[in-house]
Amino acid sequence: MSDATVSAGAALLARLKTVGVDYIFANSGTDFPPIIEGLAEAVARDIALPHALTIPHEHAAMGMAHGYYLATGQAQAVIAHTDVGLANCAIGALNAHVEHVPVLLFSGRTPTVEKGRFGARTVPIGWGQEMRDQTALVREASKWDYELRFPEQVPELVDRAHAIAMSGPRGPIYVSLPREVLCAPCPADLLDAPPAMQAHGLYAGPADLDALAARIARASAPVIFAQRGAGSAEGFDALGRIARDWAIPVCQYWASQLAMASDHPMSTPWDPAPLLQEADLIICLDVMAPWMPDAHGPASDAFVVQLGPNPLAARTPIRNFRADLSIAADTGPALQALEQALAGYTQGADVAARFDRVAARNAAARTAALADAAPDDAPGMTKAQIARVLSDALEGDDATILSELGCPMPPMRLTHHQAWYQEPHAGGLGWSLPAAMGMQLAHPDRLMVATMGDGSYMFANPVACHQIAEALDLPILILVLNNAEWGAVRQSVLGLYPDGHAARTNQVPLTGLQPSPDFTLVARASRALAMRAETHAEFAEMLDQALAHIRARKGAALIDIRTRP
Repeated sequence: MSDATVSAGAALLARLKTVGVDYIFANSGTDFPPIIEGLAEAVARDIALPHALTIPHEHAAMGMAHGYYLATGQAQAVIAHTDVGLANCAIGALNAHVEHVPVLLFSGRTPTVEKGRFGARTVPIGWGQEMRDQTALVREASKWDYELRFPEQVPELVDRAHAIAMSGPRGPIYVSLPREVLCAPCPADLLDAPPAMQAHGLYAGPADLDALAARIARASAPVIFAQRGAGSAEGFDALGRIARDWAIPVCQYWASQLAMASDHPMSTPWDPAPLLQEADLIICLDVMAPWMPDAHGPASDAFVVQLGPNPLAARTPIRNFRADLSIAADTGPALQALEQALAGYTQGADVAARFDRVAARNAAARTAALADAAPDDAPGMTKAQIARVLSDALEGDDATILSELGCPMPPMRLTHHQAWYQEPHAGGLGWSLPAAMGMQLAHPDRLMVATMGDGSYMFANPVACHQIAEALDLPILILVLNNAEWGAVRQSVLGLYPDGHAARTNQVPLTGLQPSPDFTLVARASRALAMRAETHAEFAEMLDQALAHIRARKGAALIDIRTRP
């Protein structure tokens, strides 16, 4: 072994590059001197590193890592400042956990020692930031956690963290980094070894897929519920062919990612009830909650299949959806293998008749959705109207739309597997804006559109996000659907108490966000193009201006849109 050493801080950064991390999204603090010195040391010694980006709020850092993974399938790193920075990461960690998104999350830890060791406490917050259990801030959202104890652990620790995060079901991990350990020397030759561990996927057994294929072939009314997409471009294409060949309606109820093109003849409306009433075979494809048990459910003699990387949602305490067959598998490869298994069966006349019946019903529903989104002269716009105008403007464009209580799927024409995403089921608001920035970082030439309610925009720490977008030259389109209230909360109250006092008086406490800030001024503070639309005609005109601005690479653009129910 060579006597050459590097600091543990430099070793950590270098090893992240070795395992395939492209970006470190970081917000620094007094625990960062060994990280910052490690960056400078690695550059001086010509050691390859990921790009380290200053992200002035940890919530944005987590959202950008989330978005980068959605765009590339590669886990990225976030480094936060001790307990306070980690607390700001918690919402993003919950979002990532629920959506099976791997993030390598690190935060410093206040030095354990008060004196006598390099890296010991030097400022009063070294005492104020000490916690008995710092990891508790994100443990519920972490697949695995650890605290670095010795500098020579760094290479294998990073290898293990990455392999666990990227193994199915994927998800975030957390490592605590005491400052005095990062300051200590690590043997440099440990950095030359290839990763000691590799992630594993989840693959369905042939017997399970053969059994599922046989059930599809003889089902009279099969249905697929999909929420987290189809796993990959190949899975997306395979699901489209399976649904078309076997006349299987696909319901993307409360989806967070697109599994099938919205204009596919088997793409159904969001309402699960009519499908459940007639279904004899129900395939739940990587779902959290395929329907609402209090409102509807499958027939007692229907056969229910749960398929996905975590088919029983093992870390969710209460989730009692039936699973007559559970198949733990990565969704994309499973759909491709299922298509191969179905190749041994022949479709009968009943399949053709079912296709015509389902396709006609879906076409009528799509026509109705488009009619509901037609323009009118009323002040403000509905979400459906905004979605349709946006979809028409992006026709033929390889764009990605993120909807956080923003543009709904039904009025839109969405054709590829990265065309549309909705907020994570964890409900951590402020997600779509930084996630769109992370996706833009991964795909600089693709148009990224972040749509969100006004409350979600405020949750995103927009001052920080606009600063990041300008600093990194991320020309995203931001649509704020502004109804000056927590619309989702209002609808929840009225749904539970349709005849209650709040409904009768049309006064719903704790939901108002008036007076609404002038969001255009927030965007203009970072030199973004910013406009406010009051009518359908104004929005259509401003959208054209914003798209021209972005395509000319002049920076981000924001439209604050007055909305109504």
